[in-house]
Amino acid sequence: MRIRLDISYDGTHFRGWARQPGLRTVQGVLEDALSRIVGGSPRLIVAGRTDAGVHASGQVAHLDLDDAQTARLPRRRRDNDEGDAVAALAGRVRGVLGAYPDVTVRRTSTAAKGFDARFSAVWRRYSYRLADAATGYDPLDRLRTTTVRSALDLEAMDAAASRLIGLHDFAAYCKAREEATTIRTLLEYDWRRGDDGVLVANVRADAFCHSMVRALVGACVAVGEGRIAVEDVVSIRDARMRIPETKVLAARGLVLAEVGYPADELLASRAEQTRARRDADVAGS
Repeated sequence: MRIRLDISYDGTHFRGWARQPGLRTVQGVLEDALSRIVGGSPRLIVAGRTDAGVHASGQVAHLDLDDAQTARLPRRRRDNDEGDAVAALAGRVRGVLGAYPDVTVRRTSTAAKGFDARFSAVWRRYSYRLADAATGYDPLDRLRTTTVRSALDLEAMDAAASRLIGLHDFAAYCKAREEATTIRTLLEYDWRRGDDGVLVANVRADAFCHSMVRALVGACVAVGEGRIAVEDVVSIRDARMRIPETKVLAARGLVLAEVGYPADELLASRAEQTRARRDADVAGS
């Protein structure tokens, strides 16, 4: 049985998503909780591996259970309804995590045929919260908002963001990893100022390379501060060289907000296509 999990977390006190020996991670905490419920060694496959300090409101993962684990799923009713048992798992995980945890499973559901949380995804959306001199510092928001001291030009930042949209090599805005391509399709990138005065970036792409969102945000902050021009973000991208003016901003402002998937009948073919592209990238590196 394959189960989809919809997950949210405050990343402040996690060393990222992926399980690491001796470190507290989102995957480690959730898999330990699941093991207490269904037994064995459950393994979560996630849509996007977030870095240390990054939050999520719309993370998605899947979990495969064998027959013995399936039999241990909690039941809220006595009719042995499989759908009810799967839905009840989220509540049982929340119970194991205790009161006021920094990670929760909002919903568990039976995965559609062909669903793969990672490889079936067609896009990921992130948001980034940024307070400037006009916003002011709010200590109640310090764990989810990055603060800069200067007053930022929102119009210039939004103009710069729009120039970066499209299929490009984003090596200048990524931390390189071996056997990983830096070619991505940036579908949306825009800035607005929220009702609380905080600047909010909306960034959506087919996928992201390491630190890409925080580097894109850093480039627009440089524009907003007047340190580089609007068109410079394009020339930096096309040069494929990282420069000190475009800093990678802190993780605290970044949230994985949403993961997009195709219609159920296309899930399996999308996963197959994504795996094939990944293998081609590795072979060509």
